[in-house]
Amino acid sequence: MSETKFISGDEAFAEGIRLASVQVISAYPITPQTIVVERLAEMVEEGTLDSQFIHVESEHSAMMTAMGASAMGARAFTATSSQGLLYMAEGLTYVSGGRFPIVMMNANRATALPWSIYGDHRDSLSQLDSGWIQIYVEDAQESLDMAIQAYRLAENEDVRLPVMINLDGFILTHTYEAVEIPDPSELKDFIKPRVTWDKLDPDNPVSMAFTVGPELNEEFNLLHHKASLHAIEELKKVDAEYKTVTGRGYGGAVSGYKTEDAEYIIITLGSLSGLVRNTVDLLREEGVKAGAVKIRMIRPFPTEELMEAIKNAKTVGVIEKDISFGYEGTVYTNVNSALVKGKRSIDSYDFIGGIGGRDISIDNIRECFEVLINKDVSEPVRFIGLEVEDDIR
Repeated sequence: MSETKFISGDEAFAEGIRLASVQVISAYPITPQTIVVERLAEMVEEGTLDSQFIHVESEHSAMMTAMGASAMGARAFTATSSQGLLYMAEGLTYVSGGRFPIVMMNANRATALPWSIYGDHRDSLSQLDSGWIQIYVEDAQESLDMAIQAYRLAENEDVRLPVMINLDGFILTHTYEAVEIPDPSELKDFIKPRVTWDKLDPDNPVSMAFTVGPELNEEFNLLHHKASLHAIEELKKVDAEYKTVTGRGYGGAVSGYKTEDAEYIIITLGSLSGLVRNTVDLLREEGVKAGAVKIRMIRPFPTEELMEAIKNAKTVGVIEKDISFGYEGTVYTNVNSALVKGKRSIDSYDFIGGIGGRDISIDNIRECFEVLINKDVSEPVRFIGLEVEDDIR
């Protein structure tokens, strides 16, 4: 029997890692990720999780330790945030290029400078090209469920790539809500033993993480790219199977809300998705054909799924907690590329907010929809929630 606990997003994720039967945890605490590794340490100590818990000296060491464990055939996990993720950056490409199916939780937090412990998406979005699968969750329940699903995705024979699950710092990591925790017996057929294709074994030596010259390097990158693209369909399958077991599913890489006849659609990531849906409900009561789309997986980018979700829209907007300085938001760049590939010639707008943890209100989101409705092209890229933008120097 499953049980319901009132826990934070961090604690929910730790419960998911326990249920996934992770064998090695490499831990270096950083706010607002710390609670995850604290809870996992407690589980190992009390015997509810049979795992090796390794407290390393840095985030870089955490990633390399997880890679070493994965190379030995173990199911490995680590977690980080913000500057810690940036410190790991060198190791990220080693892990993805080596096709090690590690799962990492990233507690989204602003990057310095200015120094901040509060959340936005600039840390994880800066690493889109690292070769990892990237997924963004909306609430604590999805955090737990994706911690479990991520290993099925990462360890799929046609994927074999690491997965980064992103939780909005403090908004999800430290907010408490009721979370349903499956009984391990319910997952006995879903949580399969890790399949090891190659592993370090003195009796059967293999070459791993090797050097490749120009004559073959591009071929390895092509294989990596194809494997990443396969993850879109595989996530859909894993999610559907998980729903048959637990009754909960999230619809794959993209999740739409009232999009069937929507003329004005806001696209976003993570915890903001719920507030956008609430705004859609209010606008629907006023006769506005509004809709919302949550991008759950941004690498690989689900172009076809997104185009299907916005197929009837006249105008779309992206609300994102990120900016690529001197241009626009990174999510907006990806959405616009998808529009071109999908041969959709519609107006699009970029709304940047929540940087450094600034609050985004329902009134802010209504204002974004008003821009879409009025087709106000005066500012294709806008900062929302600022009172004195013109006075900032």
